[in-house]
Amino acid sequence: MAFGAVFVAELGDKSQLVALTLATKFRPLPVLAGIAVAIAVLQALAVGVGAAMSEALPDRLITVVAGLGFLAMAAWTLRPEDDEPEDEALGRGRRSAAVTAGSAFFLSEFGDKTQLATLALASTNGVVGTWIGASTGELAADAIAVAVGVLVGARLPDRPLRYLSAALFAVFGAVLLFRG
Repeated sequence: MAFGAVFVAELGDKSQLVALTLATKFRPLPVLAGIAVAIAVLQALAVGVGAAMSEALPDRLITVVAGLGFLAMAAWTLRPEDDEPEDEALGRGRRSAAVTAGSAFFLSEFGDKTQLATLALASTNGVVGTWIGASTGELAADAIAVAVGVLVGARLPDRPLRYLSAALFAVFGAVLLFRG
């Protein structure tokens, strides 16, 4: 479940556009390596907080809050975003492409809906499986952006991806609410 939820959450996200933009400026493997490290750290933080919540709160409450969280993420996904990554995030200095990509990605993704989705999933599912699923799901979505950035050097159409992502979040939220 974590792979699918986070993969969908990342589609059309600002951080995916950051990955795409970085891939138009740097070689793809260092970009992907930097993004992978940032994802691993971000998702570990989210899983840790989610696991701590599961120990402190009753299961029913966690399931309802997670369901409401997914519905909120569906609404959040539909909000318009600034599609332009900041020039500072593109690393115009002498840093390596991997460090630039990892730093820019970390800053654009910190506290984002994919982290919140991971936190919610970790509070109701296994920690290791959630971390692996969330990390690989997010990396897979961003690898697509990197590949598109390399091949085309243009942006993915944002609106249809956002609508699909919002619909799937709403489904995940409804399932959690009815399950709880």
